[in-house]
Amino acid sequence: MYLTPKSGLFLGGCCVSAIAAVGSIFELSYGQPDFGVTTTAIILALSIPLTVLFFFAAVRDAKANMK
Repeated sequence: MYLTPKSGLFLGGCCVSAIAAVGSIFELSYGQPDFGVTTTAIILALSIPLTVLFFFAAVRDAKANMK
């Protein structure tokens, strides 16, 4: 197993941002969002790229620690 604290932190951030993206999609598609349409759309727009960046950072860190 190549999980380091750094890659674990990246994976945790990936999970949190992915949950935020899915929640934002549901909020926007099923009526009036709790935080308003604009705020929820901003959360969605930020969480999708963050999910991808955190995932690739975790993979890169795990590959760097394979020896």
